[in-house]
Amino acid sequence: MAARNGSGGEEMPRLRLTRGRVLATLVFVASALAFLYFVLPKLVGLHETWNRIQHGNGWWFGLAFVLEICSFLGYVVLFRGVFIRGESRIDWTASYQITMASLAATRLFAAAGAGGIALTAWAVRRSGMPARTVACRMIAFLALLYGVYMVTLVIDGVGLYLGVIPGGGSFAITVVPAIFGAVVIVLFLGISMLPSDVGRMAGPWAASRHLVARLGYRVAAGSATAASGVRTAIDLLREHNPSVVGAGAWWAFDIAVLWACFHAFGASPPKGVIVMSYFVGMLANTLPLPGGIGGVDGGMIGAFTAFGVDVELSIVAVLAYRAFAFWLPTIPGAVAYLQLRRTVQRWNAEPSGILREASEPVS
Repeated sequence: MAARNGSGGEEMPRLRLTRGRVLATLVFVASALAFLYFVLPKLVGLHETWNRIQHGNGWWFGLAFVLEICSFLGYVVLFRGVFIRGESRIDWTASYQITMASLAATRLFAAAGAGGIALTAWAVRRSGMPARTVACRMIAFLALLYGVYMVTLVIDGVGLYLGVIPGGGSFAITVVPAIFGAVVIVLFLGISMLPSDVGRMAGPWAASRHLVARLGYRVAAGSATAASGVRTAIDLLREHNPSVVGAGAWWAFDIAVLWACFHAFGASPPKGVIVMSYFVGMLANTLPLPGGIGGVDGGMIGAFTAFGVDVELSIVAVLAYRAFAFWLPTIPGAVAYLQLRRTVQRWNAEPSGILREASEPVS
C-alpha cells in the first residue's frame, strides 16, 4: 500500500527494498544472464553466442529498435484512449512518463506486472481522477491489452493446427494455448454480465462480524468493479474508438522485433510460429522472476524448438530480441519515473481544488 504524506496525499508507491533483497535480485539477474548467454549456448553446442550476435545484420537490428519504439507508442495511445476522456491534468508528456515508468517497473519486478499496474493507478489517481473510475479504467485497459493476447492465441493456435496458417505444430503447442485463451475470454465475458449493483446487494455483509460474510462482500465488490471495467472495454470497441488500435500495436510491433531479430541472423520462421512462440513464452511473465528473465527466454526457445526451429538460431534470435524488449524501456523508464515524481509534486502544489475529470459514469 502507498504511504501518505503530510498533506494527506498518497505518496508514490515504493517497493520495500532491503539491502538483502536488492543483492539477491542483482545476483539472480547476473546468474540468469550468465546462464542464458554462456552456459545454455554451450549445452546445445553453440560456443560463440556473443560472436554470432555481434555479427547479426545491423540494418535488421536498427529496424528492431524502431519497431520497439512503435510498440511503446501503441501503449501510450491505448493508455490515453482508455484513461483520458474529458478534461485532465494528464497531457501527452505525463502520459509518456506514466507509461514508461510503468513499463520499467513491469520489466524489473515480477508478479505479472503488478508493480507497473500499481504505479499507473497511483499516478492517475493523483491527477484527480476518482478512485472508482481509476479501478474501472485500469481493468478496461488490461482487458483490451490482454484481450488481443487471448484472441491471437485462439486464432493462431487453431489456424496452425488446421494448417490454415503455415507452420504446423503439435496439439500441445497449438491447441492447448488456444484452449487457454478461449477459457480466459469466456471468463471475462461472463464477468461483464454480472449486474452493476452486485456490490450494493452485498453491502449488508460489509459490517458483519463473520469472516465469510466480509470476504463475500469484498469478492462481490471486486466483481462489480471488474464487470464495470470489462463493459467499459467492450463499449470502447463498439464505439470504434481509434485508440484501441494501440493494444494491437503494442503486441504486433513487439512481435515484429522478434521477427526482425530472426532476419538479422539470416532466418525467417513462419510468422504464425513466431507469434505462437512469442505468446507461449510470454506466459512465463507470471512467474516470480525479475523481468521474466530466464522464464520468458526459456519459454520462447522451448516453443520454437517444439515447432522444429533450429535451437541454436532460436537462442541467438531470442536473446537479441530480449535485449531490445527488456533493456530498451528500462533506462528511459527509470528517467520517466523521476520525471513523474516531479510532475506529481507540481500537481500537488497547484490550487487545492483538485481537477475532477469530466467522465461518463462507470457502467
